[in-house]
Amino acid sequence: MNWLTTLLRRPRLGVWDIVDILVVSILIYEVLKLIRGTRAVQMALGAAFLVLLFYGSRWSHLETVNWLVRNLVGYIVFAVIVLFQSDIRRALAHLGRGPFFRYFAKAESAEESIEELVVAANMLSSQRIGAIVAIERQIGLRNYIEGGIPLDAVLTYDLLLAIFHSDSPLHDGAVIVQDDRVAAAACFLPLTVNPKLSKELGSRHRAAIGLTEENDSVAIVVSEETGKLSIVADGQIERGLSPDELRARLRALVLQKPTSGAAREEMQYT
Repeated sequence: MNWLTTLLRRPRLGVWDIVDILVVSILIYEVLKLIRGTRAVQMALGAAFLVLLFYGSRWSHLETVNWLVRNLVGYIVFAVIVLFQSDIRRALAHLGRGPFFRYFAKAESAEESIEELVVAANMLSSQRIGAIVAIERQIGLRNYIEGGIPLDAVLTYDLLLAIFHSDSPLHDGAVIVQDDRVAAAACFLPLTVNPKLSKELGSRHRAAIGLTEENDSVAIVVSEETGKLSIVADGQIERGLSPDELRARLRALVLQKPTSGAAREEMQYT
């Protein structure tokens, strides 16, 4: 019972002790997520076996086995770096995309994403290919993402052109963008029921308006009939934009915090 008495006499946990435990728990959880479904799982099992072998040899006084394990550890570290360099790069890249680091790179990343969106919209417009792209801001669009085809791919104009090409199985529906990633394609959005809208507006425009009426997202629409570019926010639509105007409106809406009240009244139906 001595071990129980010693355990009960331990000092109380402080705030920093709890923080320490939480940080270690989060790190372990992230590592397990990273290695899931990769070759690193076998590596982790092998490392666990070596640890058990090391302590088991000490407990059972297997001196030769213990000496062998101790001398192999140094070589194993180098072998792991060589054999799993691609997995290590992937883990470091995943760490760099974390919320903490993404906060500092948000402005630059948003600028690049805006440029990719404008280039894609301009090319789709010139080819008269209909498209709708919804950009997530403060309010999440998870419900619509789950209803589409998950992609989680880097946002590039090539990818958007491939998605909205008429021969693509994903062209029917909306693309949802989260930060610098294409979260999903072929997403179906709610149509607006506003009776004041012009009859010239098709289903893509009405879906964009319906989505932005429910949340603070921004939507880009390319008309299949006219090739005109439109941007929708807060249920209000601006039509017939040039690429430069679209770029300026996206910068104002995406790089700045969502506005409300009088600022929202600046956008009118056209």
